[in-house]
Amino acid sequence: MTLPRLSSWFFALGCLLTAALSAAPAVPPPVGPAPTHADVAYGPGPRNVLDFWQASSPRPTPLVIYIHGGGFMAGDKSGARQEALLQACLDAGVSFAAINYPYLSAATPMPVVLHDCARAVQFLRTKAAEWKLDPRRFAAYGGSAGAGASLWVAFHPDLAEPDSPDPVRRQSSRLACVAAISTQCSYDPLRWSELFGDEAVRRYGGTYLSPALFGFATDEALRGPAGAAVRAECDMLGLISPDDPPVFLEATGRTLALTTQNQLLHHPRHSREIFLRCRDLGVPVVAIIPCYDVRPPAGEPTTLREFVFRQLGVGNPPH
Repeated sequence: MTLPRLSSWFFALGCLLTAALSAAPAVPPPVGPAPTHADVAYGPGPRNVLDFWQASSPRPTPLVIYIHGGGFMAGDKSGARQEALLQACLDAGVSFAAINYPYLSAATPMPVVLHDCARAVQFLRTKAAEWKLDPRRFAAYGGSAGAGASLWVAFHPDLAEPDSPDPVRRQSSRLACVAAISTQCSYDPLRWSELFGDEAVRRYGGTYLSPALFGFATDEALRGPAGAAVRAECDMLGLISPDDPPVFLEATGRTLALTTQNQLLHHPRHSREIFLRCRDLGVPVVAIIPCYDVRPPAGEPTTLREFVFRQLGVGNPPH
């Protein structure tokens, strides 16, 4: 099995596409409530910012963290204001946050993007006292790239460094639960080839197969020992362990066809592989994957909101 060699022209084309996507409006105009605190920096980069909505409560509140989609090359935290869950959380006494992260590029490879998402979680824990948050009840969710990033944070071993001089890095990155809509199961392109076959991945993987996006100059380097370590770091499926938090998965696509990049990136098999791995390791998991006839058993949550509120110990607000 070999990864396809991507020409510099193809990579440049991908970068141009990224720039075009970034320049275009990522989401419709906001319709939800304005954040209590906007564009709060959680790191040094221009996209290391988040918005925070404070729920009204006499006690420290749970927190739901939204990670936007867009293929790691577009999108914005402002999309949270289109999310019905935002107002539902505030009505139920649950605070809410939405993060930006740096777009994927040769200068910002995949591990950096994912670690920045985890840093946002750690930063929010540093604000627990000031923003009246319960640091034991943090959840994350998103769709597409936001789903994969949420799963990565949930499955990765705790990134806390108790002796770090950086107060953010001293905080835990662990979550109480995670929800993923139309996720990817891995960002290791070799894992994609295992699941979907070399030909489909070669045809539809596009820029996401570039070794530059993992910090390497060649396919051979990406396949070598150093590359293997980086690929493993980006492989949510391989990171799952029995002590991981409860997981909600939803992939409502009605076809298993694989004829476009969108179908590759959001194929229901991604969610099914996460579901099966969690089940095998004893990680609590609820999944809605109609293509594979996977549905919640009786008594289990049937919506993302119901799942998150149950895991965070929150009563459902009135409809």
